[in-house]
Amino acid sequence: MSDSDAHLDSHLRIGGTRAMIGGARIALLEQIAATGSISAAAKAAGLSYKAAWDAVAAMNNLADTALVERVTGGVGGGGSRLTERGARLVRTYRAAEAEQARFMARLNRRVRHLTDDMDLMGRLAMTTSARNQLFGHVEQITHGRVNTEVEVGLRGGDRLAAIVTRTSADNLGLEIGVPITALVKASWVIVAAGDLSNARLSARNRLAGTVASVTTDDVSGEIVIRLPGGMTLAATVTRDSSDTLDLEAGDTATALFKASSVILAQGD
Repeated sequence: MSDSDAHLDSHLRIGGTRAMIGGARIALLEQIAATGSISAAAKAAGLSYKAAWDAVAAMNNLADTALVERVTGGVGGGGSRLTERGARLVRTYRAAEAEQARFMARLNRRVRHLTDDMDLMGRLAMTTSARNQLFGHVEQITHGRVNTEVEVGLRGGDRLAAIVTRTSADNLGLEIGVPITALVKASWVIVAAGDLSNARLSARNRLAGTVASVTTDDVSGEIVIRLPGGMTLAATVTRDSSDTLDLEAGDTATALFKASSVILAQGD
């Protein structure tokens, strides 16, 4: 999830969840075609100029050939326009979107709880190098000039904090109640024996639970902590640290990690 991702209201999935593009980016391309200007297109699409420019740059980088090109000269002094490749992409997206809408309407008439199950399937299909993937909902947002602090409520009542850039928060379209997935690499998690959830520490996130498993080899160890709500957090530590902690399944332990170590992802 990059800073250039605008808050996408919908995605079109083609051939599985790996092939998907957000409707907001297609809408931006359509507005560029209509206005001949990235700044005007951004305003029409409800985006900041920076978010629109970043999205265009990202799309051009990812495409086999540029989707948007600069136009110089003319009465207005120049602007931007879609290339034939960009125009073709928009046509393909809209045609596929119409087919998907018809399919989903038919499916919705046949399957109960379709929306919840489709959302869950999307989360299960997410592939990431981060070992810990915790699903929750945004409970609090505090904006600063540069960064934004986001509190995420997890199943079972636990909460974790994430620090992301203000731009990333805007691009994710974060609002209270929005579903979100928090990603934390196992190597970023520090483990302490006992319940330190109320300790005075610099690590913002202190999630106490019960050790589910301890696995070691000659060099390193993995400690998995089960939280009260049933979610688990894995931490990789050195073999020496694992031996020093001397934790066993059933012991109480606390997973500690900084708010800046949390990556937020939205799989909508």
